[in-house]
Amino acid sequence: MGTDSGGSPVLMDLEELLATRLLVQGNSGSGKSHLLRRLLEGSAGLVQQVVIDPEGDFVSLSEAFGHVSIDAAEYSLPDVARLAVRIREHRASVVLNLEGLELEEQMRCAAALLGGLFEAPRELWYPALVVVDEAQVFAPAGAGDVSDDARRASLGAMTNLMCRGRKRGLAGVIATQRLAKLAKNVAAEASNFLMGRTFLDIDMLRAADLLGMERRQAEVIRDLERGQFLALGPAISRRPISVRIGAVKTAAKSGSPMLIPLPSAPAADMEDLLFAPGTNEPPPPPPPPPPAVPADDIIRNLAAPAPPPVPQTPVIGPEEQETVVAEIFAEIVAEGGQHPPASLYQDFQLRCRMRGASAALDMTEFGRRLAMARAGIADPDDYEESIALGACLPDEMLAPFLAIAVAARQGADCPSDAALAALYGTSSAGRARRMLAFIEEKGLIVCRTDLSGRRSITLPHLGWTTAAAPPDPSTPSRLARIDARPRRSATGR
Repeated sequence: MGTDSGGSPVLMDLEELLATRLLVQGNSGSGKSHLLRRLLEGSAGLVQQVVIDPEGDFVSLSEAFGHVSIDAAEYSLPDVARLAVRIREHRASVVLNLEGLELEEQMRCAAALLGGLFEAPRELWYPALVVVDEAQVFAPAGAGDVSDDARRASLGAMTNLMCRGRKRGLAGVIATQRLAKLAKNVAAEASNFLMGRTFLDIDMLRAADLLGMERRQAEVIRDLERGQFLALGPAISRRPISVRIGAVKTAAKSGSPMLIPLPSAPAADMEDLLFAPGTNEPPPPPPPPPPAVPADDIIRNLAAPAPPPVPQTPVIGPEEQETVVAEIFAEIVAEGGQHPPASLYQDFQLRCRMRGASAALDMTEFGRRLAMARAGIADPDDYEESIALGACLPDEMLAPFLAIAVAARQGADCPSDAALAALYGTSSAGRARRMLAFIEEKGLIVCRTDLSGRRSITLPHLGWTTAAAPPDPSTPSRLARIDARPRRSATGR
């Protein structure tokens, strides 16, 4: 595999590896793929090899060592499972290239191949190295962005490979960037370890535990160079040793990033190159034609009678709009009841549509018109000043105020507490009296009650006064309240 710290060669016992499996761990750029390539090249002529390659890095083995490269994007999952049986039957070394698939499809395809290798007939159980790069993808420690079915299938196949594959001649060699992302029951079945450079504490501690090192010695894993690994296991060494992986004959498609000189073209020339129209570029493909309509559908449509035309919604003329709207407001007031303003507004719009009226009233204007209708105002022009005075009041107080204004202008009796409470949206006479006190504090009305309890209300801004109304049955008169007071006896009790 390479040399130790003293320059002596480090050997890998393949027969022992087939029985004990191998786990390789290291951060990106630590040399995991280089290590796997060294192992595959060194054992290419000695044992059958099956490589699950998620990035297409190992397809170059086919040119130098005769591996069969299988592009997974060209086959279905049942085809991959059948290929797995033939791989075992003919003892062919293959590379399953998953580069063209999405993550979930990669997991399903790897599960199909591993399942086919695992379920092959007993007479085909020849020894084989099964190398899985980026094993944390196929045996994740937790749920990710893939479906549960794909994750369970892939994790189950990886578990079978590492836990039960030895009796079937399958020796798992798995490589991962982080031990923390790899399922523990998969990692725990390996007996040989090659730990490369890593920086996260949780990964260093797990690597140190697997190598049998004390936790205070875990810092040495952070200081490893690229291509240098700590090795332990019956197939390598009985004690942890440092291994520098040797050279390889093949290379991956994607090499390590290196600095190269930038182009020296001026900025203006570079802009012309970017935005110049292409001369040899093919034109964009035409849009696909619409799908053809089946002949049966065409015949069925021709034979079916034409549907009757949809009648238009009746719409009345603008001169009738106001009359219909006034009738609708009168109907809502006559029905009475205590309903929320939003519910009344929806009911108003529904009635307008049913009668072909298109009253463009917003919620505020609807509330003002409803208050006028409840107060008995038919022509808003006659009460323009009183409506303007009520604009400073809350919306729920406008109807009682306008009712008082109508009674004052006509010289009618002052509305009772019960009538004002109904217009205010309550059944409490006390709340109606508190409302009158609030409006009087605003300076819009002046309430006067004589000794007999008869109440009259004046609108000082307009000079209108209601007639004095008889006492409200729900409100005792002053004399009644005086008579109801408890009196002392002659003895002072």
